[in-house]
Amino acid sequence: MGHLGGLAFSLKHSTLEGQIIMIALLIFSLVSWTVIINKFRQLRKTRRRNAQFLSLYSAGNSALEISTQEKSLEGSSLFDVYREACDELKRQLNKYGNKIPLHGMSAVRIAIERGMGETTVNLESGMIILATAISGGPFVGLLGTVWGVMDTFAGIARSQQASLTAMAPGVSAALINTVVGLSIAIPSLFCYNYLVTKIREITIEMDNFAAHLDNVLATEYLSHKITDAPLSTGTMPGVDSQTGQQGAYPLTGTAHPGTV
Repeated sequence: MGHLGGLAFSLKHSTLEGQIIMIALLIFSLVSWTVIINKFRQLRKTRRRNAQFLSLYSAGNSALEISTQEKSLEGSSLFDVYREACDELKRQLNKYGNKIPLHGMSAVRIAIERGMGETTVNLESGMIILATAISGGPFVGLLGTVWGVMDTFAGIARSQQASLTAMAPGVSAALINTVVGLSIAIPSLFCYNYLVTKIREITIEMDNFAAHLDNVLATEYLSHKITDAPLSTGTMPGVDSQTGQQGAYPLTGTAHPGTV
């Protein structure tokens, strides 16, 4: 048995409960690493497609020029926001013509915010699994360790042989659960912090672009036509109490001649 390493020795003497907990931890580790790999791929693709989108957007002559290039820009968080805004803008243009009133432009702003919210949720999807692995992995491993130590002491009490030789296999097998739990939590912690930083950078970039897009669309398509005349320049029919004649009197904030 001396040729076996500490890990193999612990696995050999692990109890059924400890093995079940280790299997659960290993499954959760597989899920965590799947999320980590997928998030790295997603963020790398997002940054690459964002750079491609900004290049095409800067070279365009119109805000709607690249709104139909969905396949080539799929995965870009900026394009997702841009597409939501353009879809709503097209609906407003079909409804009002070349210029959109203020309430129509408000609908476009809401579409931009909706696109930002949906894209942010997509970027942060799966991060809860890493957060759970960081906080829960060590505790599940500790559960297996405590359980294994408890069984070890119960076995010693039944055999009435309190020796180091009798305790060592059980304690060693119990401690391996903590090792497995920490081996899940530590990589998840480092990857989580890195991914959160990159997601925050993409989110800030998306916020800046959304503010720019809102300004560009409002400048190009917002109608400045005033449909309601102010009260100070209008007229109101009335009767002059002194002459008894009817007439139209200006609304200047004071009573017309027909009132006291």
